[in-house]
Amino acid sequence: MSRVVPIVPVAAAGAETTVWLYEKSAKLYPRAVSGRFALWRWALVLATQVVFYGLPWLQWNDRQAILFDLASRRFYIGPLVLYPQDFIYLTGLLLLAAYALFLFTAVAGRLWCGYACPQTVYTEIFMAIERWFEGDRVRRQRLDGAPWTLDKMWRKAGKHALWVGLALWTGFTFVGYFTPIKQLWAESFTLDFGPWEWFWVCFYGFATWGNAGFMREQVCKYMCPYARFQSAMFDRDTLVIGYDVARGEPRGSRARNVSAKSVGKGDCIDCSLCVQVCPTGIDIRAGLQNECIGCSACIDACDGVMDKMGSPRGLIRYATENGIARGWSKAQMWRRAARPRVLVYSAILLIIVGGLAASLALRTPFKVDVVRDRGALARVVGEGFVENSYRLQIMNATETVQRYRVGVDGLAGAVLASSAEIDVGAAQSRWMPVALRIAPDAAAAARNGVHPVRFTITATGSGASLVEKSTFVVPR
Repeated sequence: MSRVVPIVPVAAAGAETTVWLYEKSAKLYPRAVSGRFALWRWALVLATQVVFYGLPWLQWNDRQAILFDLASRRFYIGPLVLYPQDFIYLTGLLLLAAYALFLFTAVAGRLWCGYACPQTVYTEIFMAIERWFEGDRVRRQRLDGAPWTLDKMWRKAGKHALWVGLALWTGFTFVGYFTPIKQLWAESFTLDFGPWEWFWVCFYGFATWGNAGFMREQVCKYMCPYARFQSAMFDRDTLVIGYDVARGEPRGSRARNVSAKSVGKGDCIDCSLCVQVCPTGIDIRAGLQNECIGCSACIDACDGVMDKMGSPRGLIRYATENGIARGWSKAQMWRRAARPRVLVYSAILLIIVGGLAASLALRTPFKVDVVRDRGALARVVGEGFVENSYRLQIMNATETVQRYRVGVDGLAGAVLASSAEIDVGAAQSRWMPVALRIAPDAAAAARNGVHPVRFTITATGSGASLVEKSTFVVPR
């Protein structure tokens, strides 16, 4: 990626000069760091990857527990079988995720970015592989600057081989959420994937390899929209990673176990480790910046330095802007967490969770669509009866065979002239032809025109029922 460089005016009239509008960004070499937050970050890396890679292999009732079967238009999520008509639940989940992100950001900044975002997670994994082959920061810098040798070639080749393997496995797992993964696994031995499966395995794998292996901080700084609108959710009482200027300045080196005040300096020894460990290459001492992803690597690095220097931890720490400026304690800062915007986000989140839970609890375990027979809206059959034809699509959202009974009301004299019951297989749908008739005298009483009618479909086993509206046409 590039950054804009100011255009320098020509110094002398008639002189020629070359002005570059863009300058290539320098490659970052983040330094490895250890500490309590690094442990938390790796714990979440492990947890998220166990979930992502493990879920497609779980079984439920002899089928994949989590499967979005686009071909058959069925979505299996544990015990739930959802149809496209259940799209409202996806909308609810997206709203839930959005407001959860708003709430966490308002309270504690970019927690998602720093600990659970896929870009952060895979960058951490890819950098760990890179360190395994090429060493830590200084060794990687020297290796990149050195001429090509056999040692450099095998290190680079080994790193990329492992990167590509992990990226393709990630793409394979992603496709396994949409194609049964056991079937996909069997096909992988003969490379007998379908065209779309090939496309998405390669595309998702290439995106993982490129984003986590090469683009890294560029994705967070230039491509991710979250960094741009996060400021709308921050205020001076949001918990962020901050540098205590009053305590740290003026910076300067000093001997270990020498009091900073005794030499007229702040606690910051200007070692720049907080910059060296930053995955986006910023200096947290310059204040809050939109490039900061809240990974807290700088906190671990600074705490380690403070321990060595005999100074208290917390020169760089999680705190609010008001808390640092006014010297508040942790308790005082946390008391400010329950402010209006946080309460509003929390209330909306609870409403969405409650609504989704109630909707799922009250959800009827089948769906019905009523479609009129457009080929013959109405006809007169034997003995003057008037008949309308319909097709009922009954979708069984349970994993057992169900029998459904169809009844009709809403129109005087209307009776079914076809079978009133149908069996539908587990998680299957069937079309049921239905003929509805009224006697000549009832037709005369109803008069010509379109009349409302209601179909009641009942699951004989559970007693659950649905009512679907339609119309009955009496011809002239």
